[in-house]
Amino acid sequence: MELAHSLLLNEEAYKQLGEFQKAEFIFEWLQFLEKLLPVTSRADIRENQKKLVEQLTSLLNNSPGPPTRRLVAKNLAVLYSTGDTFLVYQTIDKCNELIRSKDDSPSYLPTKLAAVVCLGYLYKKLGRILGNSFTDTVGNVLKAMKNAESQGRYEIMLSLQNILNGLGAAAIPCHRDIYKAARSCLTDRSMAVRCAAAKCLLELQNEAVFMWSTDLDSVVTLCFKSFEGSNYDVRLAVSKLLGTVLARALTSKQTTASTRHNFHRISLEEVMELLGTGFLRGSCGFLRASGDMLKGTSSVSRDVRVGVTQAYVVFVSTLGAQWLERNFSAFLSHTLYLVSQSHTKAIQSQMDAVGCRHCVSFILRATVGGLLGEKAQIAAAKEICQAIWKLKKVADGAGNDGNLETKNSTTDVTASQHVLVCALQELGSLIHGLGTTAAPLLQDSSTGVLEAVISVILHPSISVRLTAAWCLRCIAVALPSCVSLLLDRCIERLTTLKSSPEAVTGYSFAVAALLGAVKHCPLGIPHGKGKVIMTVAEDLLCSASQNSRISLQRTQAGWLLIAALMTLGPAVVQHHLPRMLLLWKCIFPSSPKDLETEKTRGDSFTWQVTLEGRAGALCAIKSFVSHCAGLLTDEVVQRLLPPLPSAVDLLTQLSSINKSYGNSLKTPSTVYRHKLYELLAVLPPKTYEGSFWAVLKELVADLTVPDSQIDTSTFLLPPLCHENDLLLLGPLLQETDHRFIEEQLLLGNSIAGGSLEYDPYSIYETVAKGDSVPKPLPPVLSVISAATRLFGVMFSHVAESHRLQVLEQLLNSVKQTKGSRQQIVQLNVVSAFSTSLKHLANCKGSLGPEEVRRSALTLVMGALESNNPLLRCAAAECLARLAQVVSDTAFTAGLAQVSFDKLKSARDVVSRTGHSLALGCLYRYLGGIGSTQHLNACVGILYTLSQDSTSPDVQAWALHSLSLIVDLAGPLYHVHVEPTLSLVLMLLLTVPPAYTEVHQSLGRCLNALITTLGPELQGSSTTVSALRTSCLLGCAVMQDNPDCLVQAQAISCLQQLHMFAPRHVNLSSLVSCLCVNLCSSYLLLRRAVVSCLCQLVQREAAEVSEYAVALVKENREDFTPDVNIREIGLEGALLSLLDKELDQRLCQDIKETLIHMLTSMAVEKLSFWLKLCKDVLAASSDFNTVVSIDTTQEEETAKVDDASILTSNSDERFHPFSNPRWSTRVFAAECVCKIISQCENAGSAHFDITLAQERKQRDSRDDFLVLHLADLIRMAFMAATDHSDQLRLSGLQTLQILVRKFAAVPEPEFPGHVILEQFQANVGAALRPAFAPETPPDVTAKACQVCSAWIASGVVSDLNDLRRVHQLLVSSLLKVQAGKEAQSQQYNESTSTMEILAVLKAWAEVYIVAVEKQKNQSDAHNHCFKIGNSAEENYRDITSSASGLLDLVQADLGTLSKLWLAALQDFALLTLPLEYASQLPAEGGTFYTAETIENARPHYYNSWALILYATALWLTSTGFIVVDPDEGVTNLSRPVTPTTMCQDSSTRPLVKSPEDVNTDRFHLILGISVEFLCSPRSDAAMENIIACLRALHALFDVPWPRSKIGGDQELGVELLNVLHRLILTRESPDIQLAALEVVQLILFAAQEHVKEKRRSAEVDDGAAEKETLPEFGEGKDTGGLIPGKSLVFATLELCVCILVRQLPQLNPKLTCSPAVQSGKHLLLSEDGSRLVAAALIILSDVPAICSPEGSISVLPTILYLIIGVLKETAVKLQDGQLPLTVAASLQALKGLLSSPMARAEKSRTAWTDLLRSALVTVLDCWDRVDGLLQECDEVSLLTAITVFIMSTSPEVTTIECLQKHCIEKFKITLDSKDPLVQCKCYQLLHSIFQHPNKTVSYPYIHSLSPSIVRKLQETEKAKPENAAELQVIQEGIKVVTALTATAEEEHRAHLVAGLLPILISFLLDENALVSATNSAKSLHEFALQNLMQIGPQYSLVFKKLMAASPTMKARLESAVKGNQESIKAKTAKHAKNPGKSSSIQLKTNFL
Repeated sequence: MELAHSLLLNEEAYKQLGEFQKAEFIFEWLQFLEKLLPVTSRADIRENQKKLVEQLTSLLNNSPGPPTRRLVAKNLAVLYSTGDTFLVYQTIDKCNELIRSKDDSPSYLPTKLAAVVCLGYLYKKLGRILGNSFTDTVGNVLKAMKNAESQGRYEIMLSLQNILNGLGAAAIPCHRDIYKAARSCLTDRSMAVRCAAAKCLLELQNEAVFMWSTDLDSVVTLCFKSFEGSNYDVRLAVSKLLGTVLARALTSKQTTASTRHNFHRISLEEVMELLGTGFLRGSCGFLRASGDMLKGTSSVSRDVRVGVTQAYVVFVSTLGAQWLERNFSAFLSHTLYLVSQSHTKAIQSQMDAVGCRHCVSFILRATVGGLLGEKAQIAAAKEICQAIWKLKKVADGAGNDGNLETKNSTTDVTASQHVLVCALQELGSLIHGLGTTAAPLLQDSSTGVLEAVISVILHPSISVRLTAAWCLRCIAVALPSCVSLLLDRCIERLTTLKSSPEAVTGYSFAVAALLGAVKHCPLGIPHGKGKVIMTVAEDLLCSASQNSRISLQRTQAGWLLIAALMTLGPAVVQHHLPRMLLLWKCIFPSSPKDLETEKTRGDSFTWQVTLEGRAGALCAIKSFVSHCAGLLTDEVVQRLLPPLPSAVDLLTQLSSINKSYGNSLKTPSTVYRHKLYELLAVLPPKTYEGSFWAVLKELVADLTVPDSQIDTSTFLLPPLCHENDLLLLGPLLQETDHRFIEEQLLLGNSIAGGSLEYDPYSIYETVAKGDSVPKPLPPVLSVISAATRLFGVMFSHVAESHRLQVLEQLLNSVKQTKGSRQQIVQLNVVSAFSTSLKHLANCKGSLGPEEVRRSALTLVMGALESNNPLLRCAAAECLARLAQVVSDTAFTAGLAQVSFDKLKSARDVVSRTGHSLALGCLYRYLGGIGSTQHLNACVGILYTLSQDSTSPDVQAWALHSLSLIVDLAGPLYHVHVEPTLSLVLMLLLTVPPAYTEVHQSLGRCLNALITTLGPELQGSSTTVSALRTSCLLGCAVMQDNPDCLVQAQAISCLQQLHMFAPRHVNLSSLVSCLCVNLCSSYLLLRRAVVSCLCQLVQREAAEVSEYAVALVKENREDFTPDVNIREIGLEGALLSLLDKELDQRLCQDIKETLIHMLTSMAVEKLSFWLKLCKDVLAASSDFNTVVSIDTTQEEETAKVDDASILTSNSDERFHPFSNPRWSTRVFAAECVCKIISQCENAGSAHFDITLAQERKQRDSRDDFLVLHLADLIRMAFMAATDHSDQLRLSGLQTLQILVRKFAAVPEPEFPGHVILEQFQANVGAALRPAFAPETPPDVTAKACQVCSAWIASGVVSDLNDLRRVHQLLVSSLLKVQAGKEAQSQQYNESTSTMEILAVLKAWAEVYIVAVEKQKNQSDAHNHCFKIGNSAEENYRDITSSASGLLDLVQADLGTLSKLWLAALQDFALLTLPLEYASQLPAEGGTFYTAETIENARPHYYNSWALILYATALWLTSTGFIVVDPDEGVTNLSRPVTPTTMCQDSSTRPLVKSPEDVNTDRFHLILGISVEFLCSPRSDAAMENIIACLRALHALFDVPWPRSKIGGDQELGVELLNVLHRLILTRESPDIQLAALEVVQLILFAAQEHVKEKRRSAEVDDGAAEKETLPEFGEGKDTGGLIPGKSLVFATLELCVCILVRQLPQLNPKLTCSPAVQSGKHLLLSEDGSRLVAAALIILSDVPAICSPEGSISVLPTILYLIIGVLKETAVKLQDGQLPLTVAASLQALKGLLSSPMARAEKSRTAWTDLLRSALVTVLDCWDRVDGLLQECDEVSLLTAITVFIMSTSPEVTTIECLQKHCIEKFKITLDSKDPLVQCKCYQLLHSIFQHPNKTVSYPYIHSLSPSIVRKLQETEKAKPENAAELQVIQEGIKVVTALTATAEEEHRAHLVAGLLPILISFLLDENALVSATNSAKSLHEFALQNLMQIGPQYSLVFKKLMAASPTMKARLESAVKGNQESIKAKTAKHAKNPGKSSSIQLKTNFL
């Protein structure tokens, strides 16, 4: 194929190829040429032009296939337009010649067609350059059309469209001729020709004025004719033509040309009249102005009506949204007039009425719902309301006119019914879409929306009453705050108007609809409403028999209410269950005898009421079973069962009852059947086993002797076919934008679709997605679908022996019927059997013996050859399911063989299609039939069938089947891949484009082949690259196909290719293809585009985005997108598409795509993304109501103005998004949050303004989030103050994130302030509306979180500013205090729980922050003096803000603490296990009611942790102080308000003692914490665990709780075990540290307890008898610790766990294993070090709680661990610092060694031994493997030795061998080369030399002091070079000085005599001093100071020495003199500026 890539065709290579490869080669070359020509230089083209033209024209004679001929034509056109044009006439003549040719043979046809196509493209590209030649050409082409067949006519029409396009106005001479030709084609029998003609006429109307002036009527009539018998594509094309022409006629500004035809401007009324005529009268011919002159009986054919409906939508869309806004009332009145009863002809039957209503609803939905923005929608809703009021007045007038007019009045009332239904449906849909933004509309009393809807509830027509109820339901879902009010209102009307039949049904419908809405309202309704409704329902049922006039309505209403009540779920229903079961039991006769007596009594009316009531009861029970599965216990099921046999008995008697009472019972009995079948289908079959046979008989009768003669295939079968197979049956069954109306055509002529009045019970059910109003089918049909479903369930449970009988019966019934009736029976039977196979397959059942299989097969095979394609499709699926259930290879092979034989012999289309699909389906459930020969046979047969060009249907089905096999055969198929791919390509290149179904099947095949090849496509071998090229070629052919669904296939194939071989897919051309189709009118194409984009942007978002923008800039003529990609990029285009799109699945995909793009690009294109989001949010519907805080926007718009004056739409120039919907705005707000989190991962500069500004200056392309803070705040503010509640929640969420992320960012221009401070006003203004009384609780709850975040963030330090936000929280607190009674009755009680807890949590957060700030202050205070008073002002600020914050809370703390305790008590009750449910308070807790306990739980789980922490802090701040009784117990006795509300006053002691109150509170907090920490759910939030641990920490911070836990060892152990488990399961260091802090406090508590016991024992027993004291502490006298009961053991376990996790080498088991290399030092992370340090400190405290014996048991472990850590982590750090772990281990060691146990007599000897061993271990650290010595840090080890020497009793370290060893180490270290080490060594020796016990210190002094003095003497020669060396000398001097002080008198003189010369040698004379280094100077000063001190101390020795050495004396004297002079100079300086002295003084003092 590479050889095809050249400018001229490579004829050498071409000749060597086979026939089919030639076609591929040519296509590849033409494709390459198409890309190459535009970029080739003109000279090159001219050079090769002649040869190229020859090659291209020769291809015309080669009978090219459709894609090839299009490419040849395109290339010729491009060639002539870029090269020389003069040769073009020869080509045109040649083409005309080919067209004129008389050769009519099929082989010559492609050449003729190619010539036609070629002419079209030449004229399109070159247009007027070609002069007048076009008249001959057009004439020639039109002449050829007269005897052309359909392909010819199709191509000629498209070619003429191209010619018209190229010539524009120049073609006027031919317009009439073309018009005539296109007219005839528009009603052609071939649908493809009709579509082409419509496109041609659409092009023609651009220039042909007559089409929308003089000939307008005939064009319109013609279009109506064209709709007759049309398919979906024709309707789409012709409606586009019709709508565009009419819009053109309406808006045209007429020129002089038309005045000649004395033509008047057409008005909107006339255009509407024209369309209306088609809608109402069809295409039978019409006289425009005359009214009802055409009488006749034929009703309008459906396809005309549907076509006209689509034309209405095109007409309005063409004129645009603004036009619709201006002319809405005229448009509305016209569309509603279409269904008014004044056209009795349009609405002859109920079915027609339903059809018309659907059409009108569709027109309104597509225009009002699809085009208008929110503001305009609200205006439209007002208009619709006005219309409803008008109709209402008419109806009222008719009702009040007295009896004379009654005849007219009924017609009037019914006349308005359909109009009302359409108006109400649109009003409901509008408000549903607007959501809470519709609130202003409903509050507007002048419109009176609710009044209007409620007033129509009493309308005489049932369908109006039902639609009004539905409309109320929509309002309720949109505005949850209305649900309760509407319910109350309707229930109240229902009880007052109980005697009016209309009111009873109307209001009961309304209540049922509202109850159905509750599950869509997260805030719910008050629990008590259920009780009210149940009472009303019971009342209606009981009073039904009192008044026969309304008994029917009351019965229906009563059961309807009960059934609707069930949707509220188990929590509500369980309270009413007994009453409902009683009613259920009473409605059916209790025995068969009673049923017999019933039959003998009564008349048709009582039977009607009885059946109605029983159907209702069945419906209620079905509703109960489906919505309250949780209540279906065995006991309840037992109570449900008794009436069932009686219900089935009645079912069997229905036919005889019908006979006795005539036809009036027909519908009620059908409804009864339907409801009973539905109920049995949801009950477990075991429950009605006894009635199986009776029910089955009825089912078989229903299926085989149907009442209706209606073909039910279209609603029974699609669910039974596989969704992929439905693609075969054309676009009708696929999802399209017009699905809503197209369904009518699908359902056949006798039914137009469902409607609410067929089954009022559907009003409370959840709607199937996509359909706004439920559309139940008529009972006659729905009973059949219920029967098939129930048959499916029962057949799989019938005994296998009986199955044969049932199947035989079904088979016979099919045989006995004839004609159309037979098809209906067959259809019912197959769908029932197919359902049962589905059930059998699901429960893995078997079908039964051989005979059953045979009957089943006969049944299915019969259907497989039915004329109905849907039935064939279902039968093929059924056959495959049969094979799946039997699951026997021989049987399956047999099935396949039958199909093989049939396909070989049969010639008819029906059996060939059915059996070929069966072969594919068999593969679906068997995962490939194992044998290869079977596969080969299948593939062979399907190859042959797919090339049968005589029947496109056979081709399409065979190829579809082939695609299934390719997909399902797996690796077995690999051998067939190449031939299949060649076949697919060959067909793609040859099948005419008109056969779209074949092309679609080919697309599926190609897709399956690409999937089969999978990642292999990346390979580089020749075979693979050939396959890959073929796949790409196939995709290219499909992309060029005119059919949109084929293009969608092409896109998904390219998507697959991109997934497997991304390098080989040309991304730029793919992206351009996607952008072109982004706004296609085909839903499936849009879906394919977005799904492909979604995949592409996951890998290459930036590239995709760039290609899209580049494409727009190229300005290709065929690309004019609906969205402005140039301005707003692909991202913006997707956002605006999201805003307009109505398909939910597509919206979801668009969101996903955008989120992928955002994640990968938001940080790089920050400004762009933020601007997008801002544009969407700023286009908010009511933005003008918001106070604009900054004026940047006005300034920006001022700049734009001049440029934009030229643009046409003035409104759209500011905003690329005009009036986006609330859901889009919510998505934009979510995007802002995502952008923030992306920036957070990207780096700190996004949150640091100084850094950001620096980096921005360095590179202006850099962009940082913090620079956009003003915009971010503004967006959050706009969202938070919107009308839409959803958006307010998103806005508040954004605000909260902003506060959290930016709170600490400082403002560089004002030090000490933060950047957020300037936005106080915005934050306050955003929060205030959320606390308004009418705000929904979820918004207020969210706002509380933002408030607490804002106050706690510390952004605002000024209390007065804080008060604004604080006031909001105070107001909420007042609301909380009002208690349950004051809560509004609008929502469910659990919502008030949510709000209260949100408020309490917010306060808790503020209190916690205030307390923490105050704690940090004391640290700041101490720190402050170190820095001096410059920091004092700052410090005061901090103090004031912190204490101020605390003061703010303090005022309400009394109330808060009570409420917090109450909330915790509630939470404690709610966490009790189920077995304690009986002990819970009957009326609920303080903040929740018993009924809503389940809904309240999550709210408590959200907020308990912070409340717990706050309560613990509050309790510790009061210190659990027990108050003196005299001072009153009021503040400590348990508060009577909220906390104890749930207790009965009689059981409560009057006043608890303070001790009891405290104990209760202590256990409450401890209990909640332990319960939670025992097993925090895996999803438990980190902050909850931390808060819980901090609460415990706070609790044990004060003595009283410590005494409780110290005194109760079991409690302590339990807590430690819980913390141990927590540490094991949570990796987070924060959690582990917090846990360790609590452990430390528990240990401290135990220590206190042991001390206290020892102290009291001493006091009691007197000090004299000390020996007999009992041992306190663990381990008693034996030293044994019992695991599980021992606090010490638990502590050790926990510490070991921490240590071993951080340092695995400590585990002796591991150390032996090779995994842990001992000796390698680990540098722990900072967190790890902190954990280890904390654990060590705890360890050192353990012996304090042991008895002496106990301490002996634990000491080895503790020593091992402490020294182990020291050993493992003692590493040298750069700056000579000790690692944190080393410092901690030394501290722990010190604590341990100085433990009193080391000296207690019982443990002393053991301790001494152990400590010696420990010291040996430390000493051994040096003697490790030689190579590793240097790693160890000598300083740490020396310090450890020093700690041993200093802290233990002398007997430990004074043993000779140990002492020698230690001294040795010091000696080595003294000689270290490292000054830092030397220095440290001196310091340690300094402390040892001063040890009070001489036995300890003397050996060291003797051994080491000589070498110290010697080292100092050496330094005389080598002066210190740097600070470190200087410090070594200073430390050395200090040691010698100290020695001098401690030495005995007689030795002192020697020491001083040694020291003085050294010191004097350090002094410098004046000259040297000036030039000396800093170190030398310092040393000089240090020596001088020391000399000044020593001189006076040892004056004798001093004088003696001075006398002996005059040089020394001279040196000293000059130094002293110099020193005095410098002091004088300094004091003089100070006198000059005394201001500074104080501060300096302070500083030096503190040094």
